[in-house]
Amino acid sequence: MTVAMTYSGHIRAILVLGLPLIGGHLAQFAIGLTDTVMLGWYGVGELAAVTLGTSYFFVLFILGAGFALAVMPMVATAEASADTTSVRRVTRMGLWLSLGYAVLAMPAMIWAERILLALGQGAEVSALAGAYLRLAGWGLFPALLVMVLKSYLAAQERTQVVLWITLLAALTNGLVNYALIFGNWGAPELGITGAAIASVLTQGVSLVAVVLYAVLALPEHSLFQRFWKPDWEMLGKVFLLGVPIGLTTVSEVSLFSASALMMGWLGTVPLAAHGIVVAVSSATFMVHLGLSNVATIRAGNAYGRRDRLHMVRGAVVVMALSLGFAALTVVAFLVIPKPVLSLFLEPDNPARSEILTIGVGLLAIAALFQLVDGAQAIALGLLRGVQDTQVPMLMAALSYWGVGMPTSYVLGFTMGLGGIGIWLGLVAGLGCAAVFLIFRFLGRGIRKVEQAG
Repeated sequence: MTVAMTYSGHIRAILVLGLPLIGGHLAQFAIGLTDTVMLGWYGVGELAAVTLGTSYFFVLFILGAGFALAVMPMVATAEASADTTSVRRVTRMGLWLSLGYAVLAMPAMIWAERILLALGQGAEVSALAGAYLRLAGWGLFPALLVMVLKSYLAAQERTQVVLWITLLAALTNGLVNYALIFGNWGAPELGITGAAIASVLTQGVSLVAVVLYAVLALPEHSLFQRFWKPDWEMLGKVFLLGVPIGLTTVSEVSLFSASALMMGWLGTVPLAAHGIVVAVSSATFMVHLGLSNVATIRAGNAYGRRDRLHMVRGAVVVMALSLGFAALTVVAFLVIPKPVLSLFLEPDNPARSEILTIGVGLLAIAALFQLVDGAQAIALGLLRGVQDTQVPMLMAALSYWGVGMPTSYVLGFTMGLGGIGIWLGLVAGLGCAAVFLIFRFLGRGIRKVEQAG
């Protein structure tokens, strides 16, 4: 008879698995953060353009990343069942689907300037963002493949290597950015184009590193032998699980991207302030995202073993950890907003005072959604672990776009609250999602494990 893990045991297990994942997400986030900080030093126009461009890129990336996110629970469940063959099949078809998606998405990168103009963005910002995306867009291929292989490794609880590979990528990005944006070390001064080149090189380095590790450390899976051979049955399974995950994630990400578009309607300075506050709040979200990944892995393992008690206790612990960190974040956002925001701006920036004034207000609103943002992320992670994705997709779409986006527009423009109103709409959408998804897990999620057992 198996002895049930205690709550303290769950805490230790979650932290051992989760801390490297959180570190990896923070390192990945640092890649985008480096672009934002360095281009913020370079110029306000470039900062606004990279804010718009990275938001655009991320929407397309995260939609395709649904296949990588599907790999994580499927591999975790297969590992719990000691099904090595399924581990290989799932990962290979995740790579296949990611490559196919990148091919389909590239025209949107190449024609980004025209699309941004059609969405109401200014000509100068659209031109800069379009130039950035025409180069940075090619990084979509290695970025999606890296995401699949990281999910494959994390599902096998090899999270330390995920962290180290991501740290290598962040270091590469920082060095190349410093050289090419400003023209240091004898390199040409390329500005936003240098940031785009650095992004593609960084993703390429990450791909080489993760492929080498997978081949050398896990030869039993033979991931790349006869890689060209199709596995239509497994491809269909990964596709059916991955599409709802991708649409769920992109519905949230596109909510923030749409908010960037609306901030762009208010002007370059509000958009720059928005970009900084998004960067700050995104950094704290990386902790919740890492815990969400842990929730997916451990729920997938419990699902594979048909262990309801393990599922419930693990869910309680991971939600409590997320809630505790969110409370600390709220305090920081409200007590020290200016020192945090000042990290992104040079002291002699002519728009510094105006950006700080707008940013402090936005950061106060960002504090409000820390609790609900973490809660909905954890609930989504748990539901993915038991491979329940279709109804959560509908719940997310309703919350983010049926509630969040209309509320942002009405409060921001109809009621004249500007950026504050736009961000209050984000709070409304995230809060609605948190309520729906938690109740979904408490009902359907736990019942799936019981029915499987």
